[in-house]
Amino acid sequence: MHVAHLSLADFRSYARVEVPLDPGVTAFVGPNGQGKTNLVEAVGYVATLGSHRVATDAPLIRLGAERAVIRASVVAGGGRATLVELELTAGKANRARLNRSDNVRPRDVLGVLRTVLFAPEDLALVKGDPGERRRFLDELLTARTPRLAGVRSDYERVLKQRNALLKTAATARRAGGGKSADLATLEVWDGHLARAGAELTAFRIQLVAALQPLVAEAYRQLAPDGGDTVLEYRSSFEGELPTSREQAERQLLDALQSLRRQEIERGLTLVGPHRDELLLRLGPLPAKGYASHGESWSYALALRLASYELLRAEGEEPVLVLDDVFAELDARRRDRLAELVAGGEQVLVTAAVAEDVPKALHGARYGVSGGTVDRLTPCAPRAPGTA
Repeated sequence: MHVAHLSLADFRSYARVEVPLDPGVTAFVGPNGQGKTNLVEAVGYVATLGSHRVATDAPLIRLGAERAVIRASVVAGGGRATLVELELTAGKANRARLNRSDNVRPRDVLGVLRTVLFAPEDLALVKGDPGERRRFLDELLTARTPRLAGVRSDYERVLKQRNALLKTAATARRAGGGKSADLATLEVWDGHLARAGAELTAFRIQLVAALQPLVAEAYRQLAPDGGDTVLEYRSSFEGELPTSREQAERQLLDALQSLRRQEIERGLTLVGPHRDELLLRLGPLPAKGYASHGESWSYALALRLASYELLRAEGEEPVLVLDDVFAELDARRRDRLAELVAGGEQVLVTAAVAEDVPKALHGARYGVSGGTVDRLTPCAPRAPGTA
């Protein structure tokens, strides 16, 4: 799988830009603030319908423009090309087209392109709050099984409605109004939440089990002298982890019942996938708070490499995106990461200076400056022993 052509209109800093791309390695090189990351961010958006830099779409639309358009020609399945078009409009629903057809939803685009993105923000996978790790799991789930985007959307919708009901009840109680009559519908929302939440929980648990050996191997390759890595999914409800969706649904319903009083008092749903945690251990200790900066980087990179290996084993090889990560790494980790990913079908790299791109990643080069993207002379492989 690879992106053969990327076209942007009023996306971030670009009024319009056309970028033809080839399989293999392509590096976008230029000073910071010139738009390198904007290019790979657009590629990532096609794959995930989201940005790795911001939580909403509004910053993606060029200042003064009404909408942004991303077009990507994606080649997969033995040469079959699919044209993906996404139109982002502030304050309105986004629109999508596949091969010029309007009869699609943005969600239908998921699965056409799969990417694994490495970025400086990845350090938050280890050092950040649980929401970062939940997002990591859910984005990987959607890449593997695009229909789960609908499950996630359903869960978030139900959670929002249930929280609104609990908040209304909590406000009424504090005002001395007693039990709100609206709570008669709470059991209905419990059922909806448990069904969607159980499916999401079950898939997450399966995913963590599949990732565990891959993360361990990737960490060993990046840090041969490091400790053992352990991934542990911790549910927000008590008891052993469920082994099926049905068991997860029963456990979640029981937990909602047992916590009802506390939830009404606080006006908040206290149990469910939105409060689960992925614990990362290095040796006997949690990585968060105990791993060094270098160990944390290796762990974050191992999570991404494991994601890549998992997706590659299950279907089309994903596009690898390395967004300004080499400047963050020491020389040993930089060279080791480059060696591990150099053979990818398509690898997109951004760097402030050409010297930040490791020798193993030879290929096409683009200069990015002042809103323009110009193809430079391709970089040929360096002979062994040369500088």
